[in-house]
Amino acid sequence: MVATTDLTYEAAEATSFMDTIVNIFPSNFVSPMVEANMLQIIVMAILLGFAIILVGEKNIRVVNAFNDLNEIFMKCMEMILKLSPIGVFCLLCPVIAANGPTIIGSLAMVLLAAYICYIVHMLVVYSLIVKTMGGLSPAKFLKGMLPAIMFAFSSASSVGTLPINLECTEKLGAKREVASFVLPLGATINMDGTAIYQGVCAIFIASCYGISLTFPQMLTIVLTATLASIGTAGVPGAGMIMLAMVLTSVGLPVDGIALVAGVDRIFDMGRTTVNITGDAACTIVVSNMESRREARKGAKQ
Repeated sequence: MVATTDLTYEAAEATSFMDTIVNIFPSNFVSPMVEANMLQIIVMAILLGFAIILVGEKNIRVVNAFNDLNEIFMKCMEMILKLSPIGVFCLLCPVIAANGPTIIGSLAMVLLAAYICYIVHMLVVYSLIVKTMGGLSPAKFLKGMLPAIMFAFSSASSVGTLPINLECTEKLGAKREVASFVLPLGATINMDGTAIYQGVCAIFIASCYGISLTFPQMLTIVLTATLASIGTAGVPGAGMIMLAMVLTSVGLPVDGIALVAGVDRIFDMGRTTVNITGDAACTIVVSNMESRREARKGAKQ
């Protein structure tokens, strides 16, 4: 049996679709960075970027300053990432120590279901997108992404994998300016793995409580999981926080999160891998579309 003693969880208040759209826009330029609200930070960065472009030639100093800051923060991230294997080991030890080795066996079926969905999504959906829209062989794409996939699986952090993901996509032929925009954006709003995880866990928790889900409830889970995954922080464990919203949307007991809380790290490793692979696939597609657009423009001239 899975140990659920003393595991409690407080549901986040469900957010309407309109509130989700409104909350994307920051009230000021300081609070998003203080509160680590990634969606608002991205919107703020887009507005600031357009403003810098409109300034014209006077923006050189500002652009250089931002480039220098980017290099500094990337170096900081690289130093932190060197210690990540130790952190991963320390995170996994308490899970096994508190619940025993049987915790993996107790949830083997739901873990298997989640990982089958992860693998199918990567091998079918992403491969098809990369082949048809990115002009790249799926085998070459997955082979080139292997370093980022391995790091994402071990660290369970989309944000932490950004530098490696950037390097891998550039080696696969993506333009740096495209990758530098698409990958950070994808690390915030492209959470396919998180949406899969929330759907699988919601059905698992419903079955544990003997609750039969109707088709409208299942549809609500799909829609809520998709919306809840947008803006989920790209750090370990963030997906479980949004799971409470998904459960609340269909009236499932939020206490059921305790059933999967002990092995959330194992779920997280897989869903993060799916998330970063999807970010890379989008980068390849956008870069390829940009290259073709430039080629057509050059041909007309």
